[in-house]
Amino acid sequence: MKYKSDEHKYDKIISLPHHQSKKRKHMSMTERAAQFGAFRALTGYEDEIAETARCTDAKIELDIYAKAEINAKLQYINDHIDDGQEITVTYFVPDERKSGGAYVAKTGVVSKLREYEKQLIFADGTEILVNEIFSIEGKQFNSV
Repeated sequence: MKYKSDEHKYDKIISLPHHQSKKRKHMSMTERAAQFGAFRALTGYEDEIAETARCTDAKIELDIYAKAEINAKLQYINDHIDDGQEITVTYFVPDERKSGGAYVAKTGVVSKLREYEKQLIFADGTEILVNEIFSIEGKQFNSV
């Protein structure tokens, strides 16, 4: 609600000249605008757009025949663990930020197969969950 006294509150100073500093020069409109150029209301917006645009693969569900083949190869690896044979395992790595993930291939020598934890351990320390394995390849499996 406006009161009658509020209407003329600034009458005494409205006609006074605008203050200009004697120590600093007057800024142009371009200079004034430039000081706010670095302000960004949407901090991290570009990062969010890049994250949304990043593609992930869906995990492929294996049929019973593919699972049986992987299990047979894992049994062979377990039986010949001391032979130091090199294999290539393609497995799924779930994405930490969004649904899906990526398929990664790891080549090396298996040092241990933890049956209870369902993990395949390579000599370099890489651990792969058996449930994430898509395929196992190696020249030793040509005869299996």
